[in-house]
Amino acid sequence: MGKKVLLKDVALLAGVSDMTASRALRGASDVSGATKQKVEEAALSLDYVPNRIAGALASQRVNLVGVVVPSLSSQVFPTVLSGISDRLNGSPLKPVIGVSGYDLDEEEAVIREMLSWRPSGLIVAGLEHTDAARRMMMAADCPVIEIMDVDGDPVAHCVGISHIEAGRAMAREIVKRGYRRIGIVSTRATRDFRAHKRMDGFQAELSDLGLEPEDSVFHIGASSVETGRQLTGEILNRSPGLDCLYFSSDLMTIGAYMHCLAEGLSVPGDIALAGFNDLEMLQGLPLQLATADAHRFEIGQKAAAIVLDCYDRPGGEARTETLPPTIRPGQSI
Repeated sequence: MGKKVLLKDVALLAGVSDMTASRALRGASDVSGATKQKVEEAALSLDYVPNRIAGALASQRVNLVGVVVPSLSSQVFPTVLSGISDRLNGSPLKPVIGVSGYDLDEEEAVIREMLSWRPSGLIVAGLEHTDAARRMMMAADCPVIEIMDVDGDPVAHCVGISHIEAGRAMAREIVKRGYRRIGIVSTRATRDFRAHKRMDGFQAELSDLGLEPEDSVFHIGASSVETGRQLTGEILNRSPGLDCLYFSSDLMTIGAYMHCLAEGLSVPGDIALAGFNDLEMLQGLPLQLATADAHRFEIGQKAAAIVLDCYDRPGGEARTETLPPTIRPGQSI
């Protein structure tokens, strides 16, 4: 095993003091660009790895941004993470990811662990949390940004769309196109609050337009193509007169499309299909499925931008940034 490289070795090679080397590697604003470059090049040439725990003890802050999301099993949250990483790229801050599994108690535990490291920011998906998690975020000494949803009471900063409006907008589009016998296929509300809000908005808009869903089915697990295919078969067997199905996610809409192909059903001739999220995988299908763009990449970028703003200029009022959901009718409604 070789000799451990220390900060003083980096400082010596760069021709600066240990203090200057430390501040340069932390991205301190009072260190010149030329000095930072010399120190960074010296650190790279020596394969130096900073002791972030020691730095945190001195500065009460590490250059990490905690990001808590419910899942990484689909393209939904990885796209958000890509937006966060894109905006943080080139800055001293780096994201670290925690996954809650749509479990609020697990989310609380992840938030507690992340805040214990004194991060430079905390980004959390959703507005629903345990009371303890909410108290921790309110007391945090770093910017806290809740993302994906604006239908609720944010702890501090908030960036997202209105899922209630997303549901309403799709209902308006479906009814405008002449569909009246409409069914709903969704994940169960206790596991996905945002899906619940979309369905509430969808049904509220139908009611305002003088309609009600003719049938509905709710799945207790996570969204998947397989689940969408199975539930589509169930609801169409039970209610064969339906002319349109609205799904809580694109994954289930794809499953519905697979069911229709297997059963020889024409889309949208026999049954119209619409979902939510505008996933990239929709682009590879022979038919463009109706969906709504939730602007996930942009949400990640905007959340990271708030963290960087607070990093450079601490303080300031909390702000909410609302992006409008964009309906993409495609060819399936």
